[in-house]
Amino acid sequence: MTEELEFLIKKDKVLKQIHDDLGSPYIPNRPEGFETLCKLIIEQQVSLESAKACFKNLETNIGIIVPENILKYSVEELRTFSISKQKASYLIALSNAVIEKSLNIEKLSSFNDEEIRSQLIKVKGIGNWTIDIYLMFCLQTKDIIPIGDIAVVNTIKKLYNCNTKQEIIQISDNWRPYRSMATYLLWHYYLAKRNRKPIIY
Repeated sequence: MTEELEFLIKKDKVLKQIHDDLGSPYIPNRPEGFETLCKLIIEQQVSLESAKACFKNLETNIGIIVPENILKYSVEELRTFSISKQKASYLIALSNAVIEKSLNIEKLSSFNDEEIRSQLIKVKGIGNWTIDIYLMFCLQTKDIIPIGDIAVVNTIKKLYNCNTKQEIIQISDNWRPYRSMATYLLWHYYLAKRNRKPIIY
């Protein structure tokens, strides 16, 4: 068992019960870079099943997911590849930021979390949820609670009998400095209750 799990299990009986019942959670690990940010944009506010299908359709039609290939297409053309109008505009905005060098994705890992957040948030279509997931999955940041994630929020509300954002934040403060691992446990519970497995692509 990892240090993070041991810490959380000793400190929080709800998380301990999840671990006792379901075992250790799956820890996502995605490569840093442009393609992952594109996936996260596509994953915003939809199921992972739907996002995976959209991404694969995009990949089939444009080839390697790099800024130059996305910028060959207009928003309307990208929509024909199962990408929504809004997300198509976000993918183009990200591609332009990389091409124009206002965002250097390769250097992000050399900055601290807040510096990374301040750079990514400038790109149209990249909000706190996308940044939180990028930090967790790609940079393995240990102390993130993605308040914008519906599955996490609803699971906390259910298991801890709370309703407000402030209550959720107060509960999650108890998991510092390992809120990311707590999030993985909550996702583990959420998927298990729905007989679903993590989607990897």
